[in-house]
Order: sequence, then C-alpha cells, then structure tokens
Amino acid sequence: MSPLFYYLTHLAVLAYALVGGVFLAFSDFIMRALSLTGGSGGAEAMQVINREVFRWVFMTLFLGLAAVSLTLVVYAALGLTGPAATLVGSAGMVYLLGCFGVTIVFNVPLNEALAGMNLSEDATRTYWTGTYLPRWTFWNTVRTFACGLSAALLVFALPWLTPAVSG
Repeated sequence: MSPLFYYLTHLAVLAYALVGGVFLAFSDFIMRALSLTGGSGGAEAMQVINREVFRWVFMTLFLGLAAVSLTLVVYAALGLTGPAATLVGSAGMVYLLGCFGVTIVFNVPLNEALAGMNLSEDATRTYWTGTYLPRWTFWNTVRTFACGLSAALLVFALPWLTPAVSG
C-alpha cells in the first residue's frame, strides 16, 4: 500500500469527524436556538450563516472531502482487496452520497430559497417554520450521520491498512 494513501486515510478520518461535528452542532442545538428567536430573527441569522459558510476553512474541508472520498472509492476498487476494500470504498461512498449528495440535492436548494426571501413577509416566516427548519434539519442530520459513519468505516479499515512493522 502507498504511504501517501495510508496518511490520506488518517487525514480523512479527522476531516470526516470535523465536518460531521459542524453538522452535529446545527442539528443538535443551533437550529433549535434559531427556531426560538422572535419574528424573522432565525431566518435572518440563517441567511447570514449560509453566506458566511463559503469561508475557506469549512469549504476546503467539505469540498476537499468530496475529492478525497472519490479517491478512496477508486483506490479501494483498484488497489485494495478484502475487508479493507469494502470498508474504504464504503467510507468514500457514504460521504459522497450521504453528505455531499444530500447537500447538493436537499440543503442547498432550501438555502437558496431562503436566501431569496424578504424577511418582512409572512411567507418567509411560514417557509422558515413550516418547511425550512424541519426539512433542512432532517437532511443535515443525515449528513451528520454520514460523516460519522465514513469516519468510523475508515477507523475500522485501519488494521488492514497499517504497514507491517519491520524490526
């Protein structure tokens, strides 16, 4: 096994856990707190959060993990066998489908709809409480579990990936 791949796998575990932690915070308490704000405060705060998320640290991890996950899937299919191939390939696919894919298909459209709304309109408050909060939080929770599962799958793969100790 390539030493580069070995270290990439370790970094991916950490990155999956970090991104999953961000999503966990939103599902566990941030969205609930935003739902308790009066008037359009929560919707306004989420509009700002959705603009600020494009800062380089989170987006580098989030988008970088899509590329890393694709690399894991390809390497598992072409360069690994047995349990290692299954675990590593599954880790990559879970992130690609359960986190990256869910973001593109579900969370981003909800964010874009909210971004285009006028905070002073009743329709915005109705969308925020009746559609955005429950759906966005549900899909965010899926992303949280996907990141955690990807990290766990790679951790479980490590015994098969660890280079033999020479001595």
